Amino acid sequence: MYNHMTKTTIQLPPKKIERPSAWIGEKMVKQKEKWITELLPEEIKELKQAAQNFIDNSLDLGTITKINFPLPLLEGKLKDIQFNLIKGIGFDLIRGLPVTSYTQKIAATIFCGIGTYIGRAVSQNAIGHVLGHVRDIGADANDTNARIYQTSQRQTFHTDSSDVVGLLCLKTAKEGGKSLLVSTETIYNEMNKIRPDLAALLFEPIATDRRGEVPDGEKPFFEIPVFNWYQGFLTGMYQRQYIESAQRFPNAIRLNDKHIEALDLFDKLANDAKFFLSMQLEPGDIQFVHNHSQLHDRTGFTDWPELSKRRHLFRLWLTVPGDRPLPECFKQRFGSIQIGDRGGIITPDTKLNVPLD
Repeated sequence: MYNHMTKTTIQLPPKKIERPSAWIGEKMVKQKEKWITELLPEEIKELKQAAQNFIDNSLDLGTITKINFPLPLLEGKLKDIQFNLIKGIGFDLIRGLPVTSYTQKIAATIFCGIGTYIGRAVSQNAIGHVLGHVRDIGADANDTNARIYQTSQRQTFHTDSSDVVGLLCLKTAKEGGKSLLVSTETIYNEMNKIRPDLAALLFEPIATDRRGEVPDGEKPFFEIPVFNWYQGFLTGMYQRQYIESAQRFPNAIRLNDKHIEALDLFDKLANDAKFFLSMQLEPGDIQFVHNHSQLHDRTGFTDWPELSKRRHLFRLWLTVPGDRPLPECFKQRFGSIQIGDRGGIITPDTKLNVPLD
């Protein structure tokens, strides 16, 4: 395929990608043994003790590593999860952590400690939060500088700017807020089967709004294709609302009718109940998702009137050793494409910090 924007030939994948990460939701929901990891009582005890020791030693949560958060019992299981994320189906759910009996500091320490066995945490926003808080703070989803996760509205299927995203559920909403996952490769397979002309368009650069979080020397948007075929891997980069809001910039690549048709088909397939997997994260559930092979979403929700009961999740963005190579265009969003040292949001004023509240 010839790209007139870059004057280069774009390499396309085979007609159908067959990998464990190209799963079908209606089948995966019946195969929970592939993606649910139950914690054993002795593993829960080990996590609590490791967290308490870390806190007793007055260590900064931003310095947590495998060395100062040892998990001899659980380490092998977490290594398997890491493998499943980057070379297997692309997601995992750890269940059984009694988070309602923990202080927020203990819960955060356990979550960050587990995260070090998957990868290294990177900044999630312009103010340098390494530990994120996913909750409705009353932000306006229509504000071009707002992040959708700070509202109660549906997020829609998207990828984040890291290798892996992790969530620890602390409290659930009164109603709604389900987690949805879908395979990027499955969407490509279906698009290429029914409309290969539209699938091919999504390998061309497309403008996506940075929502005000602009690295030094960069445009207020980046131009990365939705589908990227590189060294034998199909890697996705997608956030429909931010693609649309990028059109406010006069120098952004224009969306034509065919691009919109392609994006509409992408969304239609992502939202097909045959293809996506739905789950309700309960308090103590930890979900890890590989951004390069999967898209994630959250349905809208109605929260509790009491502040103390409102929906709240911790979030980590992780860069993972041993992950896939990424094409050069990802430098626009990831800063670096060096495996194990990439991703996150860094602006001139960013200072890394780990907020507990």
